Amino acid sequence: MPDLEAQVRVRPLDELDIGGITRIDERITGIYRPEVWESRVGYYLRRDPDSSQVAEVEGRLVGFMLGDVRAGEFGIEQPSGWIERFGIDPDYLGRQLFEAMLRHFRACGAAAVRTLVDQRDQGVAGFLSAMGLKPSTLQALEMSIGAEQQ
Repeated sequence: MPDLEAQVRVRPLDELDIGGITRIDERITGIYRPEVWESRVGYYLRRDPDSSQVAEVEGRLVGFMLGDVRAGEFGIEQPSGWIERFGIDPDYLGRQLFEAMLRHFRACGAAAVRTLVDQRDQGVAGFLSAMGLKPSTLQALEMSIGAEQQ
């Protein structure tokens, strides 16, 4: 079996990656939704263009992580790197992509990396746990408000 990690090239996200991101998302979710990814990629390119990274093998996009560095979120004043959306082609590995995000976050002064995960999604939760993320003292809270009654 070839050493896939040795073949992976990680680089900053650019707008030409929308098609590859859409393909990975469709492979994972079974839903074709280019409009979602066009909007999301545009957002991250405007907000913090170097924080989001993609991984390629032989010129083909095999993974992406969208995020940024910010301070003042949830009362935490120190800069934190936030990974908000990601996808890895199931045929490839994501460690190099994750490590590239960490290098960028550190260079921007972030002392921690944070994300939210639905614990029912064992694939995502398992990947993030394998990368070293652990439960945080922060707790996500929610309240169902349902549709307004008429």
